[in-house]
Amino acid sequence: MSIEIIAILVLLAIFVIGAILPINIGVLGLAATFIVGILISGLSLDEVYSVFPVELFIFIVGITYMFAIIQKSGVIDLIADLGLKLVNGKLVLIPWLMFALSSVLASVGTYGIAVVTLLGPIALKIAHKCQISPLMISIMIIMGMQAGSFSPLNIFGVIVNGGMQTRGLEHSPALLLLNCFIYFGIVALIAFLLFGGLRLIKRDSAGLPYVASLGVPADHVLPERKKGLDLYKGICLAAIAVLAILSIGFDMNLGFAAILVGLVLALIAPSKQDGVLKVMPWGVIFLVTGIVTYVGVMEKIGVMKFVTDMIADMGSPVLATLAVSYVGGFVSAFASTTGFLASVIPIAEPVLMNPDLSSVNVISAISASSSIVDLSPLSSAGAILLANVQGIKERVFFRQLLMTTGVFIAAGPGLAWLLFVVIGTPW
Repeated sequence: MSIEIIAILVLLAIFVIGAILPINIGVLGLAATFIVGILISGLSLDEVYSVFPVELFIFIVGITYMFAIIQKSGVIDLIADLGLKLVNGKLVLIPWLMFALSSVLASVGTYGIAVVTLLGPIALKIAHKCQISPLMISIMIIMGMQAGSFSPLNIFGVIVNGGMQTRGLEHSPALLLLNCFIYFGIVALIAFLLFGGLRLIKRDSAGLPYVASLGVPADHVLPERKKGLDLYKGICLAAIAVLAILSIGFDMNLGFAAILVGLVLALIAPSKQDGVLKVMPWGVIFLVTGIVTYVGVMEKIGVMKFVTDMIADMGSPVLATLAVSYVGGFVSAFASTTGFLASVIPIAEPVLMNPDLSSVNVISAISASSSIVDLSPLSSAGAILLANVQGIKERVFFRQLLMTTGVFIAAGPGLAWLLFVVIGTPW
């Protein structure tokens, strides 16, 4: 068996083991880096160290550090609380409010699981009280979260944009976000129409002036935090705009810009910094850097050339994109979406470099296909929704989530491929 095949089988084993056992994929990736890269392939330590993704590491650490500070300030909860008060008795707006809130929270840097943890219990409580399909509400939250997750401020966007930039591939953070927002918006609209949205328009929307009126305690939305916009929260909101100006207007490295802005916020309110580093998603950071390091070793020993030759042999870059999209949807349903996004760009590089296709549209199709399946009850986000559902047996809701995930695996990548690669976007 060739070294290339061994390395690919090891990568698949990493995802399988990470899906079955509670072991960080990054640990598996670094272990595989040593075994495959040094023991089997004979690479030197210096060669292995050279593939560690320093730039991507700075990106992720900077962004998550800054937004850990912002989230701890209470700004994220404030956005959610104010948004929930906008649907004063209009039931038809509730699903779209959940979509909008989760999208906004994710787009300003809130990690996806945190978005679902914050909105899931509230949304499913409201769904039960107002007789709205919990499956529809769950889909709206997940689709909104993913629509915002490819923002250049969110970890998904950082991984994809950072990976494209590192490899010198043409990319556009704004267009990636726009494409994903359109895609997940279409899926949300389909779910809204299929699961009772039209009935909500006809119903008497008599009363949802405040979350508390549905029996949800106010401190469930803003636990142990002073409500309202104070000076520090205002500064934290302004910090997001400052980060955008530094990275876009002055072309500053996004990771270092976020570290600088985060440091300024820390100096302004040092008493509020206790525990900030603890809430950063170090497991995710470890996961991404570990798996990307292993992928770098795979490239060193010629695996990527081996795979790219296989893709080239397909003869059609359009069909190759479809194949990679379906692989992403399938793998991400049972393993880590973050890990797959971190490893897919080198694998799909020949398609991304094809002059006949838009690299932004190709990576948009792959990204959307890989993340639509996060509704799965086997994922962290799906498990949170399952744990908070009301008015329906958990076993029944589990089957609903699982069946819907199956539909997403079957149809989601095809829709993304059709929308972005076959039809193409005009921008």
